[in-house]
Order: sequence, then C-alpha cells, then structure tokens
Amino acid sequence: MAKEAKQTKKSPVKAFVRGEQMGARRTIIEEMFNDLYKDRRNIYLMNFIRGLFFGIGSALGGTIIIGLIIWLLSIFVGLPGIGPIFEGAQESLQTTEKK
Repeated sequence: MAKEAKQTKKSPVKAFVRGEQMGARRTIIEEMFNDLYKDRRNIYLMNFIRGLFFGIGSALGGTIIIGLIIWLLSIFVGLPGIGPIFEGAQESLQTTEKK
C-alpha cells in the first residue's frame, strides 16, 4: 500500500519541469501573437467590433428562437387533450416576452 501512495504523488522536480515547459509554451504563444498583431489599437478595435456583433447576434437569435417556439406552441393548442397544456406554456412565454 505504501508503494501505491508513492506512485500517485508527483515529485517536486517533475512539477517544476512541467511548470517550466508551460512557461516556455506561453512565451512562444505570446511571441507569435505579437508578431501577428503589432498594433494594439487594431486588436482592441477588432475585439470590440467582434463583441458587438456577438451580442447583437445572440439577442437576434434568441428572439427568433422564442418566436418559433411560440409559433409551434400555437399550432398544438388546437389538439384535443394536450391543447390546454400547450396553451398554458404559450401564455407563459408571451407574458415573459412582454416584460
């Protein structure tokens, strides 16, 4: 049992070497990034515009999906037996959408 406990422990030397390797990888990635993008202003502008489009796209996509769900629920409201269940769900979504 003592052997098993020893094998599962990580040695400090291996942890140190792994940390050094991760640091070297991070440095290489940073150098590659700086080589590709020398103008910080351009990077910030590009990321800002990307964020705007992501936000607008998310809001528009969510609105379309909620509209489709309400439309599909309105189709099933006329079915006997399960119609009242779908009608309650549709009303709930419509009141939530108006808020």
